Amino acid sequence: MIYLRQSLKLAAYESARVGIIPTVTIDTMKDQCILVLENRKIAGYEFSCNPPNLEDLQMGDLLTVTIAIPAEPNALVGSWFYTKKTISASVSIMAEY
Repeated sequence: MIYLRQSLKLAAYESARVGIIPTVTIDTMKDQCILVLENRKIAGYEFSCNPPNLEDLQMGDLLTVTIAIPAEPNALVGSWFYTKKTISASVSIMAEY
């Protein structure tokens, strides 16, 4: 479970880090998330960011990225224990431009 939580936190961080770059789109952020999660064989993710429109992001604003996955199909062992559970991680980063 620690592996999954760390992977989600890393995917959220990398997506948020890309998200504060001027002219970046949410699709680019999702691509960064996919890059991290697919390399770790993690499937079925849900991606969300706040604010949902990156054009509204101003210097000093926080961008929060949340990644959630179903626990059961991604569990390394004991998947029966994680039936119908979700694991998520969020990262907030301040826009610097």
